[in-house]
Amino acid sequence: MQLEEFKNVMVFIEQREGEIQKVSFELLGKGRELADKLGVKLKGVIVGNKVNKLAEDVIAYGADEAIVVDNELLDIYATNPYTKALSEVINGEKPEIFLIGATTIGRDIAPRVAARVETGLTADCTSLEIDDESNDLLMTRPAFGGNLMATIICPEHRPQMSSVRPGVIPMPSRVDGKKGDITPWEVTLTDEDMDIEIIEIVKEEKEKVNIEDANVLVSGGRGLGSKKNFEELEKLAQILDGEVSASRGVVDAGWVDAARQVGQTGKTVRPNLYIACGISGAIQHVAGMEESDFIIAINKNPKAAIFERADIGIVGDVNKILPALINELDK
Repeated sequence: MQLEEFKNVMVFIEQREGEIQKVSFELLGKGRELADKLGVKLKGVIVGNKVNKLAEDVIAYGADEAIVVDNELLDIYATNPYTKALSEVINGEKPEIFLIGATTIGRDIAPRVAARVETGLTADCTSLEIDDESNDLLMTRPAFGGNLMATIICPEHRPQMSSVRPGVIPMPSRVDGKKGDITPWEVTLTDEDMDIEIIEIVKEEKEKVNIEDANVLVSGGRGLGSKKNFEELEKLAQILDGEVSASRGVVDAGWVDAARQVGQTGKTVRPNLYIACGISGAIQHVAGMEESDFIIAINKNPKAAIFERADIGIVGDVNKILPALINELDK
C-alpha cells in the first residue's frame, strides 16, 4: 500500500428517508478541522435514492465537495449494496481519513467497508486529533469497560477509519451560500448485490425521545429506589422545560425506555443543565454527560464519584430533596 496515494478527509453522510442525520453534520465539523490542519479537502459522500438535493447541505456544513451515489436500488438501507457503493467510492477517491457515525447503520456497515478496503477501524471514538509530528490520526475511545481511554493509530494502512458516537462532537454552524463541488458517482448494482428483499417496513408508534437535543436533562439512577419515584423527575423536568434521562442500571431494571439512557452504552449528551439524581457517577455514565455546561448532583453518599464532576453537589436523600425542590420552583 502506497500511503502517499491517499489524501483528503471523507465523511459518510448518513441519510434516512431523505433526511441527513445529525451525527453526519457533527462529523463534517470535525472533518473540517482535521482537513484544515492537514491542508487537504473535506469531502462528504451521500448514498441513497433521489438524494441529490442533500448535497447543498453537505457543502453548507463545511465540505469542499459532495459525492452523490444515487441509485434506485439504494432507496432503503441494506447492508450489502450500501457496503459495495461506499467501498467503491473509497477505493476510487483514496481518502487518508474516513469518518462515519456510530449509529445502528454505521455500526453495521463500518466494519464491512473496512474489511473490503483492507484497513482498520477504531469504533466508538470520543476524540479525534492529528499528531503534530507524524500527521497520523489519533483516535481515542473508551476501553476496558470505560475504565481507561485508549488512543489508537493506523500508521500502515489507509484510510484511517473511525466511527464516532452521536453527540460527542459539537454541532458546527451552517454557512449558507458556501461554494463547493457536487460530484455524481455511478455504481453498478445487480440482483446478486441485493441479497435481501425488504417486504414491509413496520414503524413502532411511540413518543419520540431525543435527549441529545434537550437543553435541560433531569437524570435518575438506582438511588431513586423504585420506578414510582421517577414520577418526581418527570415533574421537575416539566417545570424546567427539559427531558428525563437515566443511567444504565435504571434502564436495565425496566424503569425507563432505553432511548433515555445516558452513558458509554447509551447516548452522549451536552445540555446546558444536567441534574443527576441518585447517580453514583460510574465512569461509564460520566462518559456520556461530562460535557454538560452545568451539572448538579444529588446523592446521599458524600463520597459519590458524581460530585467530582458536579458544579453544585447536594448531599441528602434524593426522594426528599426532589419534592422540596419542586415545591420551591412551583412557588
